[in-house]
Amino acid sequence: MNAIAKAIDTLNEVFGRVIAPLIAIIALIVLYDIALRLFTGRPSDWAFDITKMLFGAHFMLMAAYGLRHHAHVEVDVLKRLLSRRKQAVIELLGYLIFFVPFIWMLVTLGWSFFMRSFSRGETTYGIVSIPVYPVKAVIVIAAVLILLQAIAIVIRAIKELRQEASA
Repeated sequence: MNAIAKAIDTLNEVFGRVIAPLIAIIALIVLYDIALRLFTGRPSDWAFDITKMLFGAHFMLMAAYGLRHHAHVEVDVLKRLLSRRKQAVIELLGYLIFFVPFIWMLVTLGWSFFMRSFSRGETTYGIVSIPVYPVKAVIVIAAVLILLQAIAIVIRAIKELRQEASA
């Protein structure tokens, strides 16, 4: 089971390190739009829509990487005072009570959003019609990556409980 957790960690680490620098592309597009606005007096027709969609995709795809590095919001103040076994129990209960319903909703609704958008050929409004379904597909991809990382966390919590029980 530890090999599964390590494989999931490696997947999300590599994926996060590949996706993280792409924020520079978003910044370049924003700079392009600002320069165009400054020199021509009008923004581009596509840059604002693209930056919104790319930033949303970037944020979602980095969520599993953040979870892997414990960069998510967590109430550590009281948890740190507990034994490692009690921390593992809290992690297991937290993932079962809060995470499972959330990830189920994210996967099922994300999939239906994607399929509806894809089947209708949904695009942004305006002169340049940018397809929306790729960003909605990112919802599903991000949910799967987050789910995998949560599985790795649960595996480690179970391992901690087993070690405590055998000691």
